[in-house]
Amino acid sequence: MRRALSVVCAGAALAFGPGCAREEDPPLAEACRGGPAAVLTALEAAPGEVRMDDTPLSECLANAEDGGQLRDVGTGYVNAAQRLADRADRDPDGPAAEQLGYLVGAVRRGSLPDQGLAYELVRRIETEARRADRTSAAFRRGLRAGGRDG
Repeated sequence: MRRALSVVCAGAALAFGPGCAREEDPPLAEACRGGPAAVLTALEAAPGEVRMDDTPLSECLANAEDGGQLRDVGTGYVNAAQRLADRADRDPDGPAAEQLGYLVGAVRRGSLPDQGLAYELVRRIETEARRADRTSAAFRRGLRAGGRDG
């Protein structure tokens, strides 16, 4: 029985990639490409449920199918991170710090270590976040929520 299952899985791996079954990734929601204004608007709900057209921020990143889509998502995220970092620098315990933390947590959640472009996006957003007090309660609260639900 074990050998038969191995043969079935091997055949499925050839047809569908790794594993016995493969779920199709949902297409990238158009809202995910809405730019920094859309990201900032969505982040107003942090640390609650942050969605862009019912899509978590991490899924926008994970569902980007090619470099162009990832660039569009990433540009909105980085520009939003820059604006939030400016605000969080002035008010470390304010909503911008919490929103920035959420964004960092969400992009970490949506990025795999072996994804070069997505990893670079995480690095750029974390670089922006360094301008804020990452030890503030607001930032850490957002970071936890983004990592969990983002």
